[in-house]
Amino acid sequence: MNLIAKWLAPANVVAGASIASKKRLLEEAGRLIEASHGVSSAEVFDSLFSREKLGSTALGYGIAIPHGRIKGLKEAVCVFYRLATPLDYDAPDGMPVDLVFVLLAPATATDQHLQVLAELAQMLSGKSVRERLRAAPDAASLHKLICEWIP
Repeated sequence: MNLIAKWLAPANVVAGASIASKKRLLEEAGRLIEASHGVSSAEVFDSLFSREKLGSTALGYGIAIPHGRIKGLKEAVCVFYRLATPLDYDAPDGMPVDLVFVLLAPATATDQHLQVLAELAQMLSGKSVRERLRAAPDAASLHKLICEWIP
């Protein structure tokens, strides 16, 4: 099992999300995480937005991994969005983003945060994985693809 599967609940996978901007995406992620983990949506948004101010978390190839740390969070939380319409995300390759992994880690978890980020980058570097994520018919299929990926 990969690390991502441990922290990506089926309810935190969204297929075909219609979101108009990076800011709205981060707000929506905050609401979803608040509903599933009880963390304040404002705190989630502030953490993610603060990180984006340092530089875009877009990797290229239509992928972004916004991430942050939250005080009081007991374990990492992942959310995955496949967007209906790609967003301008200031990606290094100039491509709009349609595959978004949001990662939140406890404020004190240094290795955990970095390991999950590295695993996400490794998984999404494969063209075939990106193609399968874009072709999956629904959120359940997306969750299965992500959780069954072997590093």
